[in-house]
Amino acid sequence: MKRDYYEVLGVSRNATKEEIKRAYRRLALKYHPDKSSDPNAEEKFKEISEAYAVLSDDEKRRQYDMFGHAGIDSQYSYEDIFRTADFSDIFHDIGFDFGFDEIFKKFFGGFERGFEKRRKGRDLLYSISINLEDAYFGTEKEIEIERNEMCTECNGTGAGAKSKIISCPICNGTGEIRRTERTPFGHFTQITICNECKGEGKIIKNPCRICRGTGFKRVRRKIKVKIPKGIKDGMHLRLEGEGDAGEKGMRPGDLYIEINIKENEKFMRDENNLITIKKISYPEAVLGNEIEIETFEGKEKINIPPGTQSGEVFKIKGKGMPSLSKKKGDLIVKIEIDVPKKLSPRERKLIEELAEEMNIKMNKRTFSKYWRK
Repeated sequence: MKRDYYEVLGVSRNATKEEIKRAYRRLALKYHPDKSSDPNAEEKFKEISEAYAVLSDDEKRRQYDMFGHAGIDSQYSYEDIFRTADFSDIFHDIGFDFGFDEIFKKFFGGFERGFEKRRKGRDLLYSISINLEDAYFGTEKEIEIERNEMCTECNGTGAGAKSKIISCPICNGTGEIRRTERTPFGHFTQITICNECKGEGKIIKNPCRICRGTGFKRVRRKIKVKIPKGIKDGMHLRLEGEGDAGEKGMRPGDLYIEINIKENEKFMRDENNLITIKKISYPEAVLGNEIEIETFEGKEKINIPPGTQSGEVFKIKGKGMPSLSKKKGDLIVKIEIDVPKKLSPRERKLIEELAEEMNIKMNKRTFSKYWRK
């Protein structure tokens, strides 16, 4: 099982690019197989290099932070991970006079030629907003997405009828352009994708009239998404095979559904518990009463004992949110004593009598002035 990339490099999840680079430079010097006596140096060097290649690339890091290793492994091959990483200045700084393409060949088996490589389809991300009640009961939503699907005119080849496919004369069919520069530290080889054939190694003389040689067509599709009860805000659902089509027969990508749960007027969620505020009158707080509490499944009754204070909480077991493991949380009822802002003459008289009974001295001038408003 792969370790967390941040843990591998020994940096925090909010580390800057420079901090990530410094961490990799230190570890590369420590574990380079030609310099280290550690018997596991080669494996450790592979591990730290992969972690740096992902975390030093903004898009790959975003995918990793969102989906973890699954987001990288499902979308990128080893070649994809390392192709955009810039290791040259790091290796020069620590005294190694070669480019990373040589290291990749030695430890990872080298890059594949562009036209031999076929990529799976790109994963897609779609955000859905639902109500807390939807998260409580579970629901089904229909969404509309736009994605690449295989062109049915050319069956994804990109070639028109009777079109010739020739080897690219610029890269000689490799899909890559190599440029070697001599530096004070030795020869440095840079590999880039051939712009003429876009890394395919082959050129289509007469592209498909529908997809213009891409092998794809842009299509809008409606998809039904089942949202399980108990889902939490920020969770992602994975719909396998519902992303972009893959290149030339490779499997399609996946569609990730990001769940956003709107705030609810009556309930606040705390993990699998629900919290609600219930206002009661002063007489109910003093004398106690049986009161009704609203839940998503109807009304529940609870007993308020005499002398209940504002801020006290009561728990109704099993009436909170369901969880994905089927066990429900509790409903937490927080009591607030509702102090009236207006009183009838009789109510005011009774309150004054109660104050006298309790030996509470009232400033009648202030009291009368306030209640005349």
